[in-house]
Amino acid sequence: MPRDDTPATTTPGAPGPEASAQELPASPARRKALPSAGRLGGVLTAVVLVAAGGGLVSAAALSPQDSASSRPVEAPLAAVPAGSSIGVCPGPARLLEGAPVGTDPQFSPESATARSDVNAVVLGSSGGVLPGSRLASLAGTALVELAPAAPESGSSAPAAPESASSAPSGGPPVQAAGVVSQRGVDGVSVLSADAQNGRQAAAGAVMRYAADDGDLRGSAAVACQQPANDLWLVGANTSLGRTAVLNLTNASSSPATVSLDLFGAKGQIQAPGSRGLLVAPGTTRSVILGGLAPGQERLSVRVRSAGGPVAAAIQQSVLRGLTPGGVEFIAPAAAPALRQVVTGVDIQDPAGLADLTGKPGFGDAGPALQITVPGSADAVVAVKLFGRDGQKALPGGGAVTAKAGSVTEIPLSGVPAGPYTVAVSSDVSFTAAARVTRGLAAADPVDFAWSAASARLGSQHVVPVPGSGERHLVFGAPEGRATITYTPVTADGKIRAAAAADIAGGTTASIAVPAEVEGSALVGYLVSAAGDPAYGAVLVQQDGRPDVSTVAIAPGAAGQEQVPVTLGY
Repeated sequence: MPRDDTPATTTPGAPGPEASAQELPASPARRKALPSAGRLGGVLTAVVLVAAGGGLVSAAALSPQDSASSRPVEAPLAAVPAGSSIGVCPGPARLLEGAPVGTDPQFSPESATARSDVNAVVLGSSGGVLPGSRLASLAGTALVELAPAAPESGSSAPAAPESASSAPSGGPPVQAAGVVSQRGVDGVSVLSADAQNGRQAAAGAVMRYAADDGDLRGSAAVACQQPANDLWLVGANTSLGRTAVLNLTNASSSPATVSLDLFGAKGQIQAPGSRGLLVAPGTTRSVILGGLAPGQERLSVRVRSAGGPVAAAIQQSVLRGLTPGGVEFIAPAAAPALRQVVTGVDIQDPAGLADLTGKPGFGDAGPALQITVPGSADAVVAVKLFGRDGQKALPGGGAVTAKAGSVTEIPLSGVPAGPYTVAVSSDVSFTAAARVTRGLAAADPVDFAWSAASARLGSQHVVPVPGSGERHLVFGAPEGRATITYTPVTADGKIRAAAAADIAGGTTASIAVPAEVEGSALVGYLVSAAGDPAYGAVLVQQDGRPDVSTVAIAPGAAGQEQVPVTLGY
C-alpha cells in the first residue's frame, strides 16, 4: 500500500492558521488492534463463495455448449454472516499546543474542570441473552465488560442478569439490555458487540465532553461511529482563531491508507500531503486541517480509506481573542444525495442573533446551513424550515444556487426561536449540515454544535443519550405524518414502558428527556418510526449556560446481508 513518509511540521505556539502541520502520525502507545472475528468471518465466507463460483465457471467453460439453448441467468444471491457491531468514540477534546517536526502532536490539559464520559446500550435476544460485548480502550484494554463472548461450541452464553431482562407487563418480548452509564474516559474508546443469531447486534454509544473553563470551554457530544471507507464531514473552519483537527481512527486489524478531498467556499482545494495517509491498526492519526487548507471559513472533508475502514471526526474549536467561542466534534454527514434532512436545529431569539452576528468576528456565531456539492454541476437548492407549528419562511427565501465543487452557506436566523427540521432538495447530489449556536453576549463565552444530515428513521434504533445536561429528543416529519415510538432504557438494565408521539407533516416535535425513570438514571432509548419519513436527533443544552450539542440518530443494526455471486470471467 502507498505510504506518505513526509514528516509533519508544526509551528510552535497557538493553534490555528499559523500551524503548518499537514499531518500528524499516530501515538505509538496505541498498537493493539481490536478483534473483529465476526466481520472477518463474513469476508472469508464471501471469498469462499466467489472462489466456488470461479470453479463453476471454469468447468462450464470447458464443457461443450449449445449456443442455441444458452440463455441469460440471473446472478444468485448468497448470504454473508453479519459481522460484529463496532462503535468508535473519539477521545476527549484537547488543546493543541504544536509539535516539533516529525513527532506526535502535543496537547495541553483541556481545563481544570473538563470531564468526558460514555453512555452505551447493547440489546440482546428476545430470550434474555446478551451478545458478547464490551467497552474498551483503542489499545484493547477492557473498560466495561457487558457480557462474555459466546463459546464456540457447547453450552450457550450465560443469560443476562434478571434486572437486565425485565420488560413491562404486556409489552414486547423480554429483551436483555447491557448498559454503560457515565463511564469516564481519557482517550479513544470502542464499543463492540458480537453478532447474534445471524444478525448484527443492536448497540450504540455516545461520548460527551464538557468543561467550565479554559480555551475549550463548552460541551461537545458525538455518537460513537461505525467505521467506514467513505465519509463526508461538513462544518470545519480554519480561519483566524479557529482550529480544526481531523482524527482518523483505525480499530480494525488491517492497515488503512486514507486520502482526503477538501472543499472550500471557492472550490476544491488541492493540498499536498492529503493523500496516502497511513493509519496503522489500533491507532489514531491526527491531521491539522489548517496546515492543508489555511484560512478557510467553510471547509468540508471527504475521507476515503483503502484497506481497513476508519472512523473520522473533526475537533473544531473557536477562540475570539481571549474569549472561548465553543468546541465541537463534527461527525460524518449522510452521503451526497438529491435530498437531505437535518433536525435538532435549535434557533435562538432572532433579534439577539442579529445584534451578535453583526459584530466583527461573530459572523459564524449564528445558525446556518452549509451545503457541499462535490460534482461538476451547480446545484439549484430548495430549503424548507419546519418548526413546532409548521413551515417558516426564511428571510432570504428558500431558493439558492450552490456552486459545484464548493461549500455554500445559507443563514437560518430571522425565524422565531425554537427547534427546527431543515429539509433540502436539489437537482444535483449534495451533502449538508447545520450549525447550531448558543449564547448572545459578545463579551461572554458562547458555544456551537453541528447537526449533520442523517438517514430516515426505521424500525429500531438504539439511541444512547449523554449522561448530563438538558436533553431533548427532536423529531421532524417534513411531509405526511409519522408515529415515533420511544422506549426508555435505564442504568439498571431495564427496558421501560414505551411512549409514542404522533408528528404531523411539516412539523418538528421536541420531547424532554427525564433524568430518571422509576428511580434509575436514564441511559438511552429504543426508537422506532412508522408512517411517512421521519428524522431525529438528540439536542443537549445546559440550564443557565451557553452550552449546546447535537447527536444525530444512527442507522439501525443490519441483518444478514445477501451479495450477488456472478458466474463469469
